[in-house]
Amino acid sequence: MIRILLAEDDDVMRQYLARALEKSGYAVSAVDRGTAALPLLESETFDLLLTDIVMPEMDGIELAQRAGAIAPEMRVMFITGFAAVTLRAGKAVPQAKVLSKPFHLRDLVAEVDRMFEMGSATG
Repeated sequence: MIRILLAEDDDVMRQYLARALEKSGYAVSAVDRGTAALPLLESETFDLLLTDIVMPEMDGIELAQRAGAIAPEMRVMFITGFAAVTLRAGKAVPQAKVLSKPFHLRDLVAEVDRMFEMGSATG
């Protein structure tokens, strides 16, 4: 099972995203800030870091950079409602996917599916 670490500071959004991903067959560990994600990255293995960019204490870009040092094979997807930070994220972590808010849950799940080529065998 593909494991996702979700870092999102908005409680409602975090629960909403986690529930949608879990319903789609992903295992999700959710935290409310980047500093809470680091200990999990050091003790567990994840396939995807799904992180908001703008968060207190540590933004998603710094989290992704630190995560890359801990687990270089892990994929990264940023979610953000701020267009200005999208460019910064792309420069800092060029291999990451950026999904801009607002988005529909099916779009998020479809992007994650594509990252792991889920469902491609069945069309």
